[in-house]
Amino acid sequence: MIVALGLVITWQTDGRNNGEWYGKFYEAGDLIIVRIDEPLVEKAKSYKANGFVEAIIHHDSVINCNGKILMYFSKSIKGVHPGTVLPLQYGDKILLGKTLQRIKNSGNPGAFNYERYAGFQNIFHNVFIKDHDWIKLPGKNINWLKQLIYSARDHILFTLRENINSGKDELGIAQALLIGYTNDLDKDLVQAYSNTGVVHIIAISGMHLALIYLLLAGLFKKVPGINKSRLLQVLLILGCLWFFSLLTGASASVTRAAVMFSFITIGKHFNRQSSIFNSLAASAFVLLCYNPYFLWDVGFQLSYLAVISIIIFQRPVHNCWYIKNKWIEKIWELSAVSLSAQILTFPVCIYYFHQFPNFFLLTNIIAVPLSGIILYTEIGLIAFSWNRYAGFVIGKSITWMVWLMNKTIIWVNGFPFAVWEGIPSTVLTTWLLYAVVICAGACLINKSIALLRLALAALLLFVLVSIYNDWKIKHQKKLIIYNVARLQAIDFINGNEFVFRGDSILLQDGMLQNFNIKPTRIALQLNRKTESVSNLYQHNNCYQFNNKRILIIDRPLSFKAGYQKTGVDIIVISKNTPVLIAILAQVFDCPLYVFDASNSLWKIVKWQKECEELHLRSYSIPERGAFVTDIR
Repeated sequence: MIVALGLVITWQTDGRNNGEWYGKFYEAGDLIIVRIDEPLVEKAKSYKANGFVEAIIHHDSVINCNGKILMYFSKSIKGVHPGTVLPLQYGDKILLGKTLQRIKNSGNPGAFNYERYAGFQNIFHNVFIKDHDWIKLPGKNINWLKQLIYSARDHILFTLRENINSGKDELGIAQALLIGYTNDLDKDLVQAYSNTGVVHIIAISGMHLALIYLLLAGLFKKVPGINKSRLLQVLLILGCLWFFSLLTGASASVTRAAVMFSFITIGKHFNRQSSIFNSLAASAFVLLCYNPYFLWDVGFQLSYLAVISIIIFQRPVHNCWYIKNKWIEKIWELSAVSLSAQILTFPVCIYYFHQFPNFFLLTNIIAVPLSGIILYTEIGLIAFSWNRYAGFVIGKSITWMVWLMNKTIIWVNGFPFAVWEGIPSTVLTTWLLYAVVICAGACLINKSIALLRLALAALLLFVLVSIYNDWKIKHQKKLIIYNVARLQAIDFINGNEFVFRGDSILLQDGMLQNFNIKPTRIALQLNRKTESVSNLYQHNNCYQFNNKRILIIDRPLSFKAGYQKTGVDIIVISKNTPVLIAILAQVFDCPLYVFDASNSLWKIVKWQKECEELHLRSYSIPERGAFVTDIR
């Protein structure tokens, strides 16, 4: 019954099953009436915003419909200069004449499944908009609650920027810590927080809701008039909690905490002290009924696992060490919470992020209490910012505390072996790891020999599976041509070694490599970059890898008449090289042509048509994703 209910809710949640979804009526060339559904966010080369399709103009008819799209407005629009704001606001309507593009994955092995991520938010198309592609229409369509939330966010951001103006890093962390605004965060600083195990501080979560809840509960008990009415206290606490949740973007982890604290608050009002497990189960049920796709949200999974892990293991971990000194006892109590939270979350973290912060205990002892003080101080800044002197003093104190926290995180991140990176993990090994952790934990709590045997059996199976995976890795031989927009990226793989051929920008350990190539190398356990691997021979742009011949054409070639056809297994065409497939077919006997993502789409379409006319196979990487083949 529950499974059937879940399937029905999931089907209804999918916007494509709505009879008025725009995708059922839209055709290339149609005009679209789109509502700007959020304030525009400035990116490096564009302005990003979610749009809501209200109607499609097909020939001479107007079709009312609905659905979300992702829009990117080019910064080259007339009258818009870097640093200025595009003249569009929440609620504005535009007539869009640009063809929508379906959101697709890169297809790079092990890469983040962005298509599924966007689909879970009912966004299936995006569009990059230039100056001549849109016209602003008269009128607005505004939801008063959304407008209130966006106005509140703007006021908070303005207040923080006015009073925390001595450093971009300090301002970025302060904004993220208070309302989850991450657009001003430095990527290297975020990576440092992730490497040291405290990224949850700048990702609004249940910890923030707990601090807000404690503040509200204590405050309303002392405010005259409010302290005499328990019902009024409950309503105000619930209203503030949910407004804060919406203000921060209502992520799955925050919404979980808001639902759970709502149950706790209402239960206390009726003098009902329910089990924390019942509250967790009820909050999960409500959230999954609202949006079943939360189940695949990493924040949702980690949030529930962390809370359950703390509830089960915090007391046993804490009792492992009896301390008489009350201050050291406080530190150990906080350490026990951090340790217990890791017990059920680290297998999932390894599966998704393939790394483990070795010094998480040290950084959490320092950063968690300090971040709580910063959060309360920021709330004080918003409350007293009307007084310029108070705002100046509070702003300086926030700046100093955030600076101290950042320096501590960066200092720990610089330790040798601060993070254990590149940990391989699969779905099977993750489940086996959970079997080991759960059985071992239950054994320690219940003192059961049977559970110990189960834990050892699961550990043995985990080791055997890991050995088998290592054996497969050592014997792998692959060619991977990555899907990286406008760039050439190729890996020749033998065991855990690889030879890279491509643009030099991808040799840097930056966002391009981390997002597009690094996940593949982690998944395939490639840990050694070399200039050559066994059985790989190169002559100019021609490679012989075992019995496969690969020719890479990324510059113009000239051929002399009278040459006998050369046998090649794969021809890779890159960088918009001016070639004709018919000419290549006269020179090379090749069954497969691969067009990588460094080429323009219109050129790839042209080459594919030439291949069809000559009855040759072709593979478009921008269209079908990364090209991966085993070399035998």
